[in-house]
Amino acid sequence: MTTKLSPDDLVGAAGGGLLHRRVLLKSGLALASAGFVSVGHATDTDPAKAPAIENPASPSWMHQPGSPFSGYGVPSKFENRIVRSIGSNRDLPGNGVSWTPLESIEGIITPSSLHFERHHNGVPDIDPAQHRLVIHGLVRAPLSFTIDDLLRYPMQSQMLFVECGGNSNAGWHEEPIQRSVGSFHGLVSCSEWAGVPLAILLDQVGIDPKAAWVIAEGADAAVMNVSLPVSKLMDDAIVALYQNGERIRPENGYPLRLIVPGWEGVVNVKWLRRLHITDQPVMARNETAKYTELLPSGKARMFTFVMEAKSLITSPSSGQKMRGPDVYEIKGLAWSGRGKIKKVEVSADGGTSWMEAALQEPVLSRCFTRFRAAWKWNGEPAVLKSRATDETGYVQPERDVLVAERGRDGYFHYNAIVAWEIDEDGAIRHVYA
Repeated sequence: MTTKLSPDDLVGAAGGGLLHRRVLLKSGLALASAGFVSVGHATDTDPAKAPAIENPASPSWMHQPGSPFSGYGVPSKFENRIVRSIGSNRDLPGNGVSWTPLESIEGIITPSSLHFERHHNGVPDIDPAQHRLVIHGLVRAPLSFTIDDLLRYPMQSQMLFVECGGNSNAGWHEEPIQRSVGSFHGLVSCSEWAGVPLAILLDQVGIDPKAAWVIAEGADAAVMNVSLPVSKLMDDAIVALYQNGERIRPENGYPLRLIVPGWEGVVNVKWLRRLHITDQPVMARNETAKYTELLPSGKARMFTFVMEAKSLITSPSSGQKMRGPDVYEIKGLAWSGRGKIKKVEVSADGGTSWMEAALQEPVLSRCFTRFRAAWKWNGEPAVLKSRATDETGYVQPERDVLVAERGRDGYFHYNAIVAWEIDEDGAIRHVYA
């Protein structure tokens, strides 16, 4: 049954035209009657690019057989603009990143084909029949596991985000970068990972009481390696073989990768080949030259594994364009490496007032949480923000607070509140506000 919006529904619940969450609980037809429209790119309404309109009563595809079955599905050709953006080394194309187009996806699961990438020396073409996972060092019985061995173990699956420690690092710049939300914040994705709890394998090899660290190493040409505390790996780490229901794709770590819930992407080692149990960290490049940051006090941050609570509005966002005064849906994503998102607040007046957004179920620990809010834009300039609070009570900081605490000599773990400014023409840009 359709529930119509009342005049009270369109009364602002916070400054700038934010509406009460009950508006989102009304049926779609009621929202449509109120002019609840999506935000589009400026080119969406370009008549020169619009295709010829089919007769809706008898479109051409109803007059011919469709395509035959395929062994593996592919996206529609009409969705070919939804792709990762890529930034790579011109002299070494296998060194670089690709960003998830966060503004173009829905829900909380990132398609495997759009999961962000960070590679140091390309994607190895690994024959799973030849690959081994070796666990050795301070253990009672060193073991080597084939992929077939691992596939026989009991598995568990969990929906978890993975975020590069360098995600959003353009936020440290003195001037706000003007890029789409995905190509600015898209070094984060969320998947259902399935595999063997690492604690089972570590129990099997028998860890020496003197052991405190594990050196995880990948089988790529860069021989990526990092140090991790034994306690974390025994707690909740997974040797993942599946992603979103299928075997992990090569760019995401095939045939197996380490998943360390809530911790920075660099420690989620892809193409995992070796776990060296030891009593001290290896002090590799990615924990000395990188991922060590000088603070204003002169001290340095090291082993800052946890990704703190973060949120961002994906629509409306930079590079998009409003279609005139109307009622809009503000939507975005929030996540925290310390557990569940407790709440997300949104502001349409630059942070002067805030309103709690609706959180889409399920709300899971260390997983993307989708939030939504209704907004009546009157056509005047506005600044949109979102602010996440996780179940530990941690609150996502404003940019000036984060910069004051950490300085600008760092590069990693940027999680400040993001602000989008909308002008009277509906154009949207990134601002520091």
